Amino acid sequence: MRFRNVAAGLAGIMLLAFTSLAQTTARIEGTVTGPDGKALQGAVIKFHRTDMKGDLNTKSDKKGHYIYMGLPVGAMYDISCEVEGKVIDQRQGVRASLSDPNVPNSTGITVDFDIRKSQAAREAQQAALNEAATTGKISDELARRLSPEQRDAIEKAAKEREGAMKKNKELNDAFTAGVTAMDAKQFDQAIAAFQKASELDPKQIAVWNGLADAYIQNAKGKTGADFDGNVQKSIEAYNKALELKPDDAGIHNNYGRALAEAKKFPEAQAEMAKAAQLDPPGAGKYYYNLGAILVNTGQNEQAVEAFKKAIEADPKYADAYYQMGVYLVGKAQVDTATGKVTPVEGTVENLQKYLELAPNGQFAESAKGLLQGLGSTVDTKYANPNAPPPKKTTTKKK
Repeated sequence: MRFRNVAAGLAGIMLLAFTSLAQTTARIEGTVTGPDGKALQGAVIKFHRTDMKGDLNTKSDKKGHYIYMGLPVGAMYDISCEVEGKVIDQRQGVRASLSDPNVPNSTGITVDFDIRKSQAAREAQQAALNEAATTGKISDELARRLSPEQRDAIEKAAKEREGAMKKNKELNDAFTAGVTAMDAKQFDQAIAAFQKASELDPKQIAVWNGLADAYIQNAKGKTGADFDGNVQKSIEAYNKALELKPDDAGIHNNYGRALAEAKKFPEAQAEMAKAAQLDPPGAGKYYYNLGAILVNTGQNEQAVEAFKKAIEADPKYADAYYQMGVYLVGKAQVDTATGKVTPVEGTVENLQKYLELAPNGQFAESAKGLLQGLGSTVDTKYANPNAPPPKKTTTKKK
């Protein structure tokens, strides 16, 4: 009898021991709801233990449910929910315990993830952050959710924004002053205004273009060292513009013209070739511009090569044919005894081609005069190829 009582006592002790052992571990579970409001399967739930090393993870099932059992009671976790490798929601400072004080009759902790609600909350917080960064004012609700570092960052961003707005106004004012001065042909004032704008924001292409053009225009009224200095400043400004936008054909074209003014003809032709490469439809214009500058600087041999390239790039570039004709007129043979002028091959053809393409162009009368001076007959049938056809007239029967 005594043996039976002892055995029963031992059994009771063992039962209490097992009961105590069973109650030394906790579990955390919950459900994951997708952006469509339905259970989300396959979400990865990660447990990062913060009071000591230890990372765990599990996945939600087809009902969106997940569970992790056997967690040490009292352990602290940061729990995150990941979908397709991205964290879409998280909870920090979750303590594993035997029951959830917020859930009656629970046997563990419940942590649910609702992606739709978490996205809405993030969007609302981001909107509040954006408004705070813009105005510099942080609401009491937002302040409670921000760390001191985040508050400092918002205040700093607001001050930077205020400074940027002030700087932008000064920049716009300086640039506008430069444009106004250029229109009034006050190039010294334009240079000063664009220079100020470039100091306020050295990453504005329009500012460097304006400054470069102002220097080139200013150079036209100068000679000697003053001319060379303005042209060099223009080249430097175009270089700044090209650093910001190296694939701009227009900048390469203008840069080439500045180089030609500086008598850097190989470099100028290289820039025009680059512009033509970047903008094939405009190649004729780029080479013609180079040729015109070369003519104005007395570089006729280099100019004729540029006009040839203009015609190659655009066979309908009328002005290039005229310039070729004028160049070739200068090569004509004159018989000193008879005074007869014998033009070299291509002279008449180029002038006639110009009149064919631009019968009413700016050089039309000059081209006709040159042809007549060479003893060539001017075709009076040349007409504007872009003009509308003449209207037909009808005679009414009486």
